[in-house]
Amino acid sequence: MLYISMFSVALSLTGANAAGHTDNTGDRFFQNLSNLCDQTYVGQAVEDDDAAGPFGQERLVMHVRECSDSEIKISFDVGNDRSRTWIVTQMDSGLQLKHIHLEEDGTPELLSYYGGMANSNGSEWHQEFPADEYSKDLFTKAGILPSLQNVWTLEIVDQKTFAYDLTRPAYNVRVEFDLKNPISAPTPRLN
Repeated sequence: MLYISMFSVALSLTGANAAGHTDNTGDRFFQNLSNLCDQTYVGQAVEDDDAAGPFGQERLVMHVRECSDSEIKISFDVGNDRSRTWIVTQMDSGLQLKHIHLEEDGTPELLSYYGGMANSNGSEWHQEFPADEYSKDLFTKAGILPSLQNVWTLEIVDQKTFAYDLTRPAYNVRVEFDLKNPISAPTPRLN
Protein backbone atom coordinates (compact mmCIF):
# COMPACT_ATOMS: atom_id res chain seq x y z
CA MET A 1 0.00 0.00 0.00
CA LEU A 2 2.81 2.37 0.91
CA TYR A 3 4.53 1.51 -2.40
CA ILE A 4 1.42 2.52 -4.40
CA SER A 5 1.12 5.82 -2.51
CA MET A 6 4.79 6.66 -3.10
CA PHE A 7 4.43 5.74 -6.79
CA SER A 8 1.41 8.07 -7.07
CA VAL A 9 3.37 10.90 -5.45
CA ALA A 10 6.29 10.28 -7.81
CA LEU A 11 3.96 10.45 -10.81
CA SER A 12 2.42 13.71 -9.64
CA LEU A 13 5.84 15.28 -9.05
CA THR A 14 7.11 14.36 -12.51
CA GLY A 15 3.94 15.44 -14.27
CA ALA A 16 3.36 11.97 -15.69
CA ASN A 17 -0.09 10.44 -15.83
CA ALA A 18 -1.08 6.82 -15.35
CA ALA A 19 -0.47 6.06 -19.02
CA GLY A 20 3.16 7.15 -18.61
CA HIS A 21 2.88 10.31 -20.73
CA THR A 22 4.57 13.49 -19.56
CA ASP A 23 2.41 16.60 -19.44
CA ASN A 24 4.87 19.27 -20.56
CA THR A 25 4.55 22.86 -21.66
CA GLY A 26 5.85 22.10 -25.16
CA ASP A 27 2.96 19.72 -25.81
CA ARG A 28 0.45 22.25 -24.52
CA PHE A 29 2.03 25.05 -26.57
CA PHE A 30 1.90 22.86 -29.69
CA GLN A 31 -1.80 22.19 -29.04
CA ASN A 32 -2.51 25.91 -28.55
CA LEU A 33 -0.66 26.69 -31.78
CA SER A 34 -2.54 23.96 -33.64
CA ASN A 35 -5.80 25.71 -32.70
CA LEU A 36 -4.77 28.41 -35.21
CA CYS A 37 -4.60 25.94 -38.12
CA ASP A 38 -6.14 26.93 -41.44
CA GLN A 39 -6.24 30.60 -40.42
CA THR A 40 -4.50 33.65 -41.88
CA TYR A 41 -3.59 36.77 -39.89
CA VAL A 42 -2.14 40.21 -40.58
CA GLY A 43 0.66 41.50 -38.40
CA GLN A 44 2.96 44.41 -37.82
CA ALA A 45 6.44 44.98 -36.50
CA VAL A 46 6.11 46.40 -33.00
CA GLU A 47 9.88 46.37 -32.39
CA ASP A 48 12.49 46.45 -35.14
CA ASP A 49 16.09 47.46 -34.51
CA ASP A 50 16.59 47.41 -38.30
CA ALA A 51 14.31 50.36 -39.13
CA ALA A 52 15.25 50.13 -42.82
CA GLY A 53 14.47 46.39 -42.89
CA PRO A 54 11.45 44.87 -44.63
CA PHE A 55 9.35 44.15 -41.54
CA GLY A 56 8.52 47.79 -40.88
CA GLN A 57 7.99 48.64 -44.55
CA GLU A 58 5.83 45.78 -45.89
CA ARG A 59 2.51 44.07 -45.20
CA LEU A 60 3.13 41.08 -42.91
CA VAL A 61 0.89 38.00 -43.13
CA MET A 62 1.08 34.59 -41.47
CA HIS A 63 -0.91 31.59 -42.61
CA VAL A 64 -1.03 28.53 -40.36
CA ARG A 65 -1.46 26.27 -43.34
CA GLU A 66 -0.34 22.72 -42.71
CA CYS A 67 -0.92 20.90 -39.45
CA SER A 68 -0.38 17.31 -38.40
CA ASP A 69 -0.01 15.62 -35.02
CA SER A 70 3.71 16.44 -35.03
CA GLU A 71 4.28 19.41 -37.36
CA ILE A 72 2.82 22.86 -38.02
CA LYS A 73 3.91 24.92 -41.04
CA ILE A 74 3.37 28.66 -40.90
CA SER A 75 3.92 30.74 -44.02
CA PHE A 76 5.28 34.20 -43.28
CA ASP A 77 4.79 36.68 -46.12
CA VAL A 78 6.65 39.99 -46.14
CA GLY A 79 4.95 42.07 -48.82
CA ASN A 80 5.14 40.09 -52.06
CA ASP A 81 8.00 37.95 -50.72
CA ARG A 82 6.39 34.58 -49.95
CA SER A 83 9.65 32.66 -49.51
CA ARG A 84 9.55 32.19 -45.72
CA THR A 85 8.05 29.32 -43.71
CA TRP A 86 8.33 28.57 -40.00
CA ILE A 87 8.08 24.90 -39.09
CA VAL A 88 7.30 23.87 -35.52
CA THR A 89 7.88 20.15 -34.97
CA GLN A 90 7.00 18.09 -31.93
CA MET A 91 9.95 15.74 -31.37
CA ASP A 92 10.77 13.22 -28.65
CA SER A 93 13.28 15.72 -27.24
CA GLY A 94 10.84 18.67 -27.31
CA LEU A 95 9.69 21.37 -29.70
CA GLN A 96 11.85 22.41 -32.62
CA LEU A 97 11.54 25.61 -34.69
CA LYS A 98 13.08 25.78 -38.16
CA HIS A 99 13.05 28.57 -40.73
CA ILE A 100 12.78 27.68 -44.41
CA HIS A 101 13.72 30.27 -47.04
CA LEU A 102 13.20 29.45 -50.72
CA GLU A 103 14.53 30.92 -53.94
CA GLU A 104 12.01 31.93 -56.64
CA ASP A 105 12.42 28.53 -58.28
CA GLY A 106 11.48 26.74 -55.03
CA THR A 107 14.98 25.56 -54.08
CA PRO A 108 16.24 26.32 -50.56
CA GLU A 109 18.31 29.46 -50.09
CA LEU A 110 21.82 29.12 -48.66
CA LEU A 111 20.51 30.40 -45.30
CA SER A 112 17.67 27.97 -44.71
CA TYR A 113 16.68 25.31 -42.15
CA TYR A 114 18.09 27.32 -39.27
CA GLY A 115 16.46 27.41 -35.83
CA GLY A 116 16.69 25.42 -32.62
CA MET A 117 15.07 23.38 -29.88
CA ALA A 118 12.86 24.97 -27.23
CA ASN A 119 14.66 25.67 -23.98
CA SER A 120 13.26 25.19 -20.46
CA ASN A 121 11.95 28.78 -20.19
CA GLY A 122 8.69 27.97 -21.95
CA SER A 123 5.04 27.77 -21.01
CA GLU A 124 1.87 26.66 -22.74
CA TRP A 125 1.71 30.15 -24.31
CA HIS A 126 5.42 31.02 -24.79
CA GLN A 127 8.39 29.06 -26.17
CA GLU A 128 12.02 30.15 -26.72
CA PHE A 129 14.33 28.55 -29.30
CA PRO A 130 18.08 29.34 -29.05
CA ALA A 131 20.14 28.72 -32.20
CA ASP A 132 21.18 25.07 -32.51
CA GLU A 133 24.58 23.80 -33.67
CA TYR A 134 23.44 23.39 -37.28
CA SER A 135 22.35 27.03 -37.32
CA LYS A 136 25.55 28.22 -35.67
CA ASP A 137 27.63 26.37 -38.29
CA LEU A 138 25.48 27.88 -41.05
CA PHE A 139 25.82 31.42 -39.63
CA THR A 140 29.57 30.98 -39.15
CA LYS A 141 30.04 29.85 -42.78
CA ALA A 142 27.95 32.83 -43.94
CA GLY A 143 30.00 35.23 -41.81
CA ILE A 144 27.07 36.48 -39.73
CA LEU A 145 28.58 35.87 -36.32
CA PRO A 146 26.10 38.00 -34.31
CA SER A 147 23.41 35.44 -35.30
CA LEU A 148 25.21 32.75 -33.28
CA GLN A 149 23.36 34.19 -30.26
CA ASN A 150 19.90 34.22 -31.88
CA VAL A 151 16.92 33.27 -29.76
CA TRP A 152 13.54 33.03 -31.48
CA THR A 153 10.37 33.23 -29.42
CA LEU A 154 6.86 32.20 -30.38
CA GLU A 155 4.11 33.47 -28.12
CA ILE A 156 0.33 33.52 -27.94
CA VAL A 157 -0.73 36.49 -25.82
CA ASP A 158 -4.18 36.32 -24.18
CA GLN A 159 -5.36 34.26 -27.17
CA LYS A 160 -5.59 37.59 -29.02
CA THR A 161 -2.09 38.02 -30.42
CA PHE A 162 0.53 35.70 -31.93
CA ALA A 163 4.06 37.07 -31.61
CA TYR A 164 7.28 36.08 -33.36
CA ASP A 165 10.37 37.53 -31.75
CA LEU A 166 14.06 37.40 -32.70
CA THR A 167 16.57 38.62 -30.13
CA ARG A 168 20.33 38.67 -29.75
CA PRO A 169 22.61 41.16 -28.00
CA ALA A 170 21.86 44.70 -29.24
CA TYR A 171 19.15 43.48 -31.66
CA ASN A 172 15.43 42.77 -31.40
CA VAL A 173 12.63 42.27 -33.90
CA ARG A 174 9.09 41.49 -32.76
CA VAL A 175 6.14 40.96 -35.08
CA GLU A 176 2.63 40.64 -33.67
CA PHE A 177 -0.38 39.18 -35.49
CA ASP A 178 -4.00 39.97 -34.64
CA LEU A 179 -5.71 36.65 -33.86
CA LYS A 180 -9.08 38.33 -33.37
CA ASN A 181 -9.42 39.17 -37.06
CA PRO A 182 -8.46 36.34 -39.44
CA ILE A 183 -8.44 37.23 -43.13
CA SER A 184 -8.96 35.28 -46.35
CA ALA A 185 -6.11 32.88 -47.09
CA PRO A 186 -3.52 33.72 -49.76
CA THR A 187 -2.97 31.53 -52.79
CA PRO A 188 -1.56 28.12 -51.73
CA ARG A 189 2.18 27.61 -52.05
CA LEU A 190 4.21 24.77 -53.47
CA ASN A 191 6.66 24.48 -50.50
